[in-house]
Amino acid sequence: MAFFSQQDVQEGLRTLSVLQWIPVYVILGAIPILGIPYCLLFSSLWPLAVLSLIWLVCDWNTHSQDGRRSAWVRNWTLWKYFQSYFPVKLVKTHDLSPKQNYIIVSHPHGVLSFGAFVNFATQATGFSRIFPSITPFLATLEGIFWIPIVREYVMSMGICPVSELALKHKLTQKGSGNAVIVVVGGASEALLCRPGVSTIYLKNHKGFVKLALKTGAHLVPTFTFGETKVYDQVLFHEESWMYKFQSFFRRIFGFYFCVFYGQGFNQGSLGLLPYHKPIVTIVGEPLPLPRIENPSPEMVNKYHALYMDALHKLFDQHKVQHGCSNTQKLLFL
Repeated sequence: MAFFSQQDVQEGLRTLSVLQWIPVYVILGAIPILGIPYCLLFSSLWPLAVLSLIWLVCDWNTHSQDGRRSAWVRNWTLWKYFQSYFPVKLVKTHDLSPKQNYIIVSHPHGVLSFGAFVNFATQATGFSRIFPSITPFLATLEGIFWIPIVREYVMSMGICPVSELALKHKLTQKGSGNAVIVVVGGASEALLCRPGVSTIYLKNHKGFVKLALKTGAHLVPTFTFGETKVYDQVLFHEESWMYKFQSFFRRIFGFYFCVFYGQGFNQGSLGLLPYHKPIVTIVGEPLPLPRIENPSPEMVNKYHALYMDALHKLFDQHKVQHGCSNTQKLLFL
């Protein structure tokens, strides 16, 4: 009789930890989205549905304020298997003082932002050990927090909405030693996942700089090498119907959807599993900003340019070590 080796078991757990990630959100979201209307209309359990809606209304501001962070959830063994699948690594180049607050700016978005999630929404890479006394809050879409159960799950990982209200609360109402993590390229940047190309949306994205000036938070550039390599992307010709559908989708929803693929369960086959390729997030030197309640456009442009220079420098210093050619440049759109 053949038995699975310890290595097979560990590899299976790593694969399952990645496979569960997106379906869990779908399943948790489907329970209230489908269950609450059903209970209200067709079931004797309608009081439970009413209580759920009352709780959502009464608790509505929590996700934009203190949230419900859980050290237990952030330290689940599940996330360690998730981290080791690629593996994901967090690298510090400078200390972050707990006497200051920070906006950690994450580049690039990639298809699913594995690096940002593992490094900042879990303890799998040891954020608290690497940056002691700093509390990270990964920012994501506001709509996620409108869904019962899902909002509890993401809040438990210290995730907050990427809204000015929520981010300002973290940076001004919770003392010092707080860091909000913003993936400024957004979902549209997922279309830029191409081998040998390091392109990010940044030239016209200045809201994070304005927020930093309003709150006095320091800007911290980060670049995640390998984020765009864990999936291959299907690129469509500009005349194709799929390209036109992508453009239509963007006009309606504000961002592009991308068609991507990775590896299958069998070696050499295609599927939706990401490739086993290292993901390394380099955290750069904080850029101090003055606190200005109403910063002028000129002031925002000044510090935006300084931030772009700092990010470019960070990329150039580490690109060769992490698989980029010496001639490869960081391109801004």
